[in-house]
Amino acid sequence: MTISLYAASVPVFKQMLNSVSDVLKKTDEYATAKGIAPEAYLQARLFPDMFPLLRQVQVACDFSRGVSARLAGLEVPKFDDSEKSFADLQALISKTLAFIDGIAAEQIDGQEAREIVLRPGTPKEKKFNGQAYLLSFGLPQFFFHVTTTYAILRHNGIEIGKRDYMGAY
Repeated sequence: MTISLYAASVPVFKQMLNSVSDVLKKTDEYATAKGIAPEAYLQARLFPDMFPLLRQVQVACDFSRGVSARLAGLEVPKFDDSEKSFADLQALISKTLAFIDGIAAEQIDGQEAREIVLRPGTPKEKKFNGQAYLLSFGLPQFFFHVTTTYAILRHNGIEIGKRDYMGAY
């Protein structure tokens, strides 16, 4: 049995971004109920050299949009990463979900051999075929930032567990 690139990407991104949205709602509600400044969570990080929660969510959204767009042969939408609140992050997740919802399976399926060229901040290029890009680069990057988002919140006392992380599936 085979699995399509679309099935391994867009539905996975949607599931996990919805779970991020849900844990951010719980965090916002908890902070409000306890009188904790939202910035305490938004700027929280696991270690000083890691991105704070706010940036973890932005990067997870960036990867879900970028991977989906590149696999479909579309221009990667640019967002300004100016989010500063839980409401801003919810809006970012909603915009990201709207973008990937607009990509049809037919645009991604069959693109296993599509050449994906990345230029990650240096003059060096990284080249992948579509399948390798999704499975060995895009999904691991996406899950790293989603998992770190969850870990930051759990570490800072938000009562979330594996069911929250997994979301609806």
